[in-house]
Amino acid sequence: MSPALIVATNILLFFTLYAQVLLLFTFFEKKNVFTNTGGNNDTPLKRYPIVTVIVPVWNEEKTLGGTIESLLALDYPKDKLDILIVDDGSTDNTRQVANTYKTHPEVRVFSKTNGGKHTAVNLGISKARGEFIGCLDADSYVDKNALSRIIRCFEDSQVMAVTPAIKVHTPENILQQMQSVEYDMGIFLRKVYGSMNAIHVAPGPFSIFRKEVFDKLGGYVKAHNTEDMEFAMRMHKNHYPIANVYDSYVYTVTPKTIKGLYKQRLRWVYGFLENAKDYRMMIFNRKYGNLGVFTLPAAIISIFVALFFTGLAIVRIASSLWRKILEMQAIGIPLRFEWPQFEWFFVNTSETSMVVYALSLSTVFVILVGKKLSEGNMKPNISMLYFFMFYGILAPTWLFKAVYNVALKKKTTWR
Repeated sequence: MSPALIVATNILLFFTLYAQVLLLFTFFEKKNVFTNTGGNNDTPLKRYPIVTVIVPVWNEEKTLGGTIESLLALDYPKDKLDILIVDDGSTDNTRQVANTYKTHPEVRVFSKTNGGKHTAVNLGISKARGEFIGCLDADSYVDKNALSRIIRCFEDSQVMAVTPAIKVHTPENILQQMQSVEYDMGIFLRKVYGSMNAIHVAPGPFSIFRKEVFDKLGGYVKAHNTEDMEFAMRMHKNHYPIANVYDSYVYTVTPKTIKGLYKQRLRWVYGFLENAKDYRMMIFNRKYGNLGVFTLPAAIISIFVALFFTGLAIVRIASSLWRKILEMQAIGIPLRFEWPQFEWFFVNTSETSMVVYALSLSTVFVILVGKKLSEGNMKPNISMLYFFMFYGILAPTWLFKAVYNVALKKKTTWR
């Protein structure tokens, strides 16, 4: 590599390692903070306020029943639950499935012409009876203790919204097992960002808000098909704190195919970049705390770091293959094949390699901590192997495409 490329590589590697070490130090430094945010505490609440949970649906006949059943099974007084199913113009049997639950006094069903998820949620907000309002996607299921643990967090009057811990619902194939590791990392990151008041997205599955937030800030907007991300940034712009309860578990169905995963992540990354553009005044602005100084810049830079190292890897692999082809042209194809032998002597001990080793170890540790939060243990499993084998190959595809779409002003679609 050229000296300039070596310098760039080392700078980007150092930035990535620095960010991970900073998050790990924050995790251990603020451990006591996490024990006071509702987690691992299922004693009765001082007060049980009315909570409205909106379930926006569009052609969700297969999963809607399970979603509603999980809400009805919540360990929360039934007379304090206000469950709104909002059918956004479904063309299948979703409405019929929803109507079967109208016999439950806590369930109400509304229908509207198709206008997008944000319009369905906004209709639910306008009909809400609760002091607190949340949303649950119709492909997600809540743990019975999820709501009471979240509401406990609102005993701090400064907290305006609370996010849960999202896990993969019954991973069935290698792709979903790989995603389960990613979601475990997400539990760790959201926990740390919550302690820093730097959560940049309040995800659709069971984020809960004080009603006054919507009264003062208005409802959701389309926001590049990532309305939950835009609303969280809008809250930060108005200095409304967002907290996290790390063991308020919500289980979501994740894509089973590479195509489905690609389309979902393309929408997420594209939406993040566009929302970051819309709220660019917050980036590197100390007025917006850790979100402006760290979370948003780090998220943006990490995308381009990933693309840089992907491009570098492609160039090096292509160069190596080309040298091999030239070698075979010069001396012919070797007649005898021998498996390579590992020797410690050949381990690269350059400064760059040592940073790569440290970064790899810190990534493994972050995954294990996330697994501890998610499952209660830090035992490595086969899912971690799938993550390291395939995620680095798949992720650059949607990162490249998202950056390309943003640069050329090409919009992504929900479906």
